[in-house]
Amino acid sequence: MRRHRTHLCQKRLLQICPLQICLLALLLPWLCGLPLYGQLNSSTSSVTLSATMGESLTVAATPSSVSFVLLPGGVALGAVPVVITTTWVLSSSRANVVLDAYFTSSTQALISGTTKIPPSEVLGQVLTGTPVTYTAFTGTGALGPAGAELTLFTQPITVLNYSALRVDTLTLEVNLGSQTQLPAGTYTGTLTLAAQAL
Repeated sequence: MRRHRTHLCQKRLLQICPLQICLLALLLPWLCGLPLYGQLNSSTSSVTLSATMGESLTVAATPSSVSFVLLPGGVALGAVPVVITTTWVLSSSRANVVLDAYFTSSTQALISGTTKIPPSEVLGQVLTGTPVTYTAFTGTGALGPAGAELTLFTQPITVLNYSALRVDTLTLEVNLGSQTQLPAGTYTGTLTLAAQAL
């Protein structure tokens, strides 16, 4: 009889479902008088994050020199074009990037001894910019002296190009149509390229 009861208890234990086992595990500490513990959260602490991106604007040109074979009373093309890369990271308050090229004087672009070739006889062309035909360096801009400058492009700034780069090709010529008696010599000068964010 005792053996039969033991066998019956074992059978009933096997019939206990997993849910009952989970409930028993949860109630067992309480039934035994053990304390139950709930969640305990700490106090909070915060960290302030700060990230800065500064504005930048750079111009790079290659090659660093261009040669011309001058012709009395004729037009001489530059031996190679100048590839100009303008790169910027700007704030949302900027409206335009302007690239200018200029000489330091309105009376002298190139000189040999005391003989000068003025900026009016040096012309530039940028098919992707403002002077799409050959134009003399006789303008007045924000960066160079009056009468010695040529604006190569004006790039509007929008949400699509706060950070961007632009590559343009400047071709140059010297037009000596009004100087038929220019003396032989080596004429040198410096063309400055500079950009401004407005």
